[in-house]
This record gives sequence, C-alpha cells and structure tokens, in this order.
Amino acid sequence: MGSFIVRVLINGLALWIASWLLPGMDISTSATTGAVANAGITQGSDTLGVILAYLFIGLIFGVVNALVRPLVKLLSLPVTILTLGLFTIIINAAMLYLTSWLSSYTPVHLTIDTFFWTAILAAIIISIISLVAGRIPGAGKR
Repeated sequence: MGSFIVRVLINGLALWIASWLLPGMDISTSATTGAVANAGITQGSDTLGVILAYLFIGLIFGVVNALVRPLVKLLSLPVTILTLGLFTIIINAAMLYLTSWLSSYTPVHLTIDTFFWTAILAAIIISIISLVAGRIPGAGKR
C-alpha cells in the first residue's frame, strides 16, 4: 500500500512538471471561484487545492497504468517489437489521454489540447521523471 502512495506522489509530481513545461496541458477544477472567494478562503488553501488536484489526477493516472496499461502492452506486443520499443511512448500517451478522458467525469479535469504532440511530449517527460524518482533510495519497492 505504501508503494502505491509513493507512486501516486511521483505521478502527481511528474504531471505537475509536465503541465508546467507544456503549455497545451492543464489541470483545472470545476469548482466555482466565486463561492471560494465569498467563503473567505485564503491563498494558502488555494495552493493546497492545486496540490490535491495534481494528486487526484496522479491517482487516476496510477489506476489507469495499473489496470489498463498491462492489457494494452500485451495486445500491442508485436507492434512494440517491430518498432524496437518506440511504440511504448504511444502507449504512454494513450494512457495519459485516457486519464484525461476519465477526469472529465470528475471535478478535477486534465486537459490536453492536441493528442499527438502534447501527449507524446508529456508521456516522455512523465516517463523520465518516474524513472528518476523510482531510482531514489526508499522510493522503490521493498
């Protein structure tokens, strides 16, 4: 269970960095800003809301990667072998796009403007960050 929480934190961090680097990727909430402003909520809680939004999308992304990605990788194995593994980037982008679609049914939305380039670059960025963060001692599986 602790490993899954660490994976969600890493996914949230990777999604934040990808959305910071790529202008076509954004995470937003459907909460009305007027109600938040009228409630007297300060800037600090707005930052907490943004952090929770990224963690929520990281959770959705983790569930998609845990449940859907193995099946897609198995079904696309011949194409992956034929492209010498480069099709894995397309699979990662598709999982990101599936996360975007699933998040459209939640209060927190991941939006990607164009599937091909933004999702491909985001998939590469997220993969690199996950690879580096997975190598940190204590972040890996026990």
